[in-house]
Amino acid sequence: MKRSKFKWNVVDVLMMAIGVVGFIFTPNQAVANQKITAAVVAGFIQTFQEIASAYEAKTGIKVEVTFSSAGRLYGQIINGAPYDIFLSADKERPDLLFGKAISEKPFIYAIGEVVLWSSKKDFCSSNNWQSALRQDGVKKIAIPNTKTAVHGEKAQKALQDAGLWDLVASRLVYAPDMAQVFQYASEGAVDAAFCSLALTYTEKGKKGCYYEMKEAPDVVYSACVLKRAKNPELARRFAAFLVSPEAEKIKKKYGYKQITAKH
Repeated sequence: MKRSKFKWNVVDVLMMAIGVVGFIFTPNQAVANQKITAAVVAGFIQTFQEIASAYEAKTGIKVEVTFSSAGRLYGQIINGAPYDIFLSADKERPDLLFGKAISEKPFIYAIGEVVLWSSKKDFCSSNNWQSALRQDGVKKIAIPNTKTAVHGEKAQKALQDAGLWDLVASRLVYAPDMAQVFQYASEGAVDAAFCSLALTYTEKGKKGCYYEMKEAPDVVYSACVLKRAKNPELARRFAAFLVSPEAEKIKKKYGYKQITAKH
């Protein structure tokens, strides 16, 4: 009888151990298989990558991202692209998606600026960006597509308001998004570029110099969770993390302004 009882106890212990192992590993495996897909404006690339890494480290949930211009991403979403969340560099496009009942209510997640940047330190010897563009040696200037990229739209407005659009129009080199613009400038393919202030805080950005463009309107970054999200709750959790104190510290590192009520 004692022998039989001993066998029963061993089996019982083994079953309990299996149960504990299952309890420990099953949730982690489930989290490892969870992910969200994000459509993110290219001007936010470095900052987003750091935020996404912090979120993945904290939650175990992967963030798969596609970077492009706000206009291109908006077009993809309208045509049914299966993203869970859209991070734009304007308020208009997320508002349009909300108006079309394609997304949940948008929210502002960052406030940025447009600058005139160059990989050449001597480019910043002028008093301001307007004077810099009048330099004889400035032959090519990169700018994001003014119809699909928000920073391109803002730069164009500043140029027009300063009466410089006609002067530089023939020297402009258009790129589909901010990432491409910055690549042109950092590799020396152009003399200067209109880009996001955040890019000047990157390793490559710090090697060059830039002019602030106070005449260009702030870039108000808005995002929205899409109604076709495969897991809306996961998308909402990530949306909340985008405006959390942890994410705000990362954004501050890249020069983004504090979000205020006026925006």
